[in-house]
Amino acid sequence: MARESDLKRLFAGDKNLRYADLSRVEIVGADLTDADLTGANLTGADLTRASHRHAHLIGADLANAKLAGADLTDANLAGADLANAELTDANLTGANLAGATLWGANLTGANLTGADLTDANLTPGNFRRANLTGANLTGANLSNNSLIRANLARANLARADLRYADLNFVDLRYADLTGANLRYADLGSANLTGANLTGANLRRANLTTANLFGANLTGADLAAADLPKE
Repeated sequence: MARESDLKRLFAGDKNLRYADLSRVEIVGADLTDADLTGANLTGADLTRASHRHAHLIGADLANAKLAGADLTDANLAGADLANAELTDANLTGANLAGATLWGANLTGANLTGADLTDANLTPGNFRRANLTGANLTGANLSNNSLIRANLARANLARADLRYADLNFVDLRYADLTGANLRYADLGSANLTGANLTGANLRRANLTTANLFGANLTGADLAAADLPKE
């Protein structure tokens, strides 16, 4: 349970909550804009629709937290633990999630435009209809993820692990997939117009209905892949 002294600071409006224990606290719709929650324990907390704009959540523990509809615009979540967190329709525009753990998290409909997810662990997870336009996913683990109808246009997915990922109807226009591992990925009806797939592993990937117009497949491994019919 949350530490009483930390709860008093929180409800007094104190924004300096570094390493505070606020586990399982219920603060739906709270205003934590610019708050410093570095290393804080927020496991199981109900932060539905709360504002964390520009907040510092570096290394914070948000496992099983409820953050549906929360505003995390430009928040710093580097190295944070968001395992099994509920982030449906959350706004993570420009957020720093480098090295964060998001396995089991639900990001259906979340806005991650321009977010930094470098080397983040995102598997397994749900990114259906998520907006990842221009996001940096270099080296991120997205294997076994559901990304149906997600927007990854111009995203950086260089060296990303997308094995067995469900990428049906995903927008990957002009995305950088250099050296990405897409083995067994399902790219049915995915839009890969102008995408860079140089050196990508597409072994046994499903590309039968994908749009590959102008895509760069130099050095890509297409062994046993199901390719579009002419």
